[in-house]
Amino acid sequence: MPACPGRGVGPMSRPGLGCRVTRVDAESWVERFAQELGVQAPTEAERAELLELASVAAHSSERRAAPLACWLAARAGRSPAEALELARRLGEPAAGS
Repeated sequence: MPACPGRGVGPMSRPGLGCRVTRVDAESWVERFAQELGVQAPTEAERAELLELASVAAHSSERRAAPLACWLAARAGRSPAEALELARRLGEPAAGS
């Protein structure tokens, strides 16, 4: 199977649409994505908070809430820590319930 233009072929390759695509680890992908966006990649602490935010959103609602919660936090200009605190409060049972 041919390699996709602009993508590698190697031991981590998987079949794509008529080509093989090399998979990279999450940290490398995030670093490159941040570079392409022209922003700094999240710190280790921010990564942990974002993953926890995604987890809280998914477990308080549906899985698809996870990426949307992270997007909303960024859109609102909130830090991952602030957004996580808010998400945890929203996930708590309402008083008197």
